[in-house]
Amino acid sequence: MGLVSAREMLLKARKEGYAVGQFNINNLEWTKAILTAAEEAKSPVILGVSEGAARYMTGFDTVVGMVNGMLKNLNITVPVAIHLDHGSFEGAKAAIEAGFSSVMFDGSHYPIDENVEKTTEIVEYAHSRGISVEAEVGAIGGEEDGVVGSGEVADPQECKRIADLGVDILAAGIGNIHGKYPDNWPGLRFDVLKEVQDVTGGMPLVLHGGTGIPGDMIQEAIGLGVSKINVNTECQLVFAAATRQYVEEGKDLVGKGFDPRKLLAPGAKAIVQTVKEKMELFGSVNKA
Repeated sequence: MGLVSAREMLLKARKEGYAVGQFNINNLEWTKAILTAAEEAKSPVILGVSEGAARYMTGFDTVVGMVNGMLKNLNITVPVAIHLDHGSFEGAKAAIEAGFSSVMFDGSHYPIDENVEKTTEIVEYAHSRGISVEAEVGAIGGEEDGVVGSGEVADPQECKRIADLGVDILAAGIGNIHGKYPDNWPGLRFDVLKEVQDVTGGMPLVLHGGTGIPGDMIQEAIGLGVSKINVNTECQLVFAAATRQYVEEGKDLVGKGFDPRKLLAPGAKAIVQTVKEKMELFGSVNKA
């Protein structure tokens, strides 16, 4: 199966009461691990790519070529979307031209009128090419590619303004943050999420910063319309821990243990396991 828009998979998730995971990719090993997990779990999946990660992998064209090659060579049968994560205005257009099947334009740091104006243009540009669009209201806390958000709580009426532009997916800040959550984190604002759900109807909602949110909060958020949950930090942590253990145990010094294919294998295996666990939590297993 080739790349698909995120729209259909998320509308199905919204209707059936589960969420599709967006797992960010950073290199070949991560991409292969996430696709392998999705195929084994028979789950739809969204491959998130930040502009910084795309630059690291030498550009959007390289990312699209790598993913399309893997879909073919790994015989992937589940729905897969490549989604630009927290994209700029120009970045969203460039990702579309390169072959991304979904983009997020993050205009949350603009005044609402400018966010509306720019989002409108991206929606027209993307939809004319069959590409799904995610927009954001209320900056997500933490740091993502150098953009720091304070964990703002979105204004439901501003969410309605953006939703009414015809976006396919809406990310609303409800106190969630990127990266590790501090010990004094007060939790998600479900009252705000409920208001956003009420004013946007059946639109799939997005929960950014999925790492570290307790499972019961995840389930409650899904019940209030969250159909897409983003995970990146947790995969980074388990990859680093598994790689560290391999080196600390001296396995890189045994035989050809220094071969990068062997050195990176434990981290990749840890990502497969983590992604499958998240898919179980989100309810997307066997939903492909």
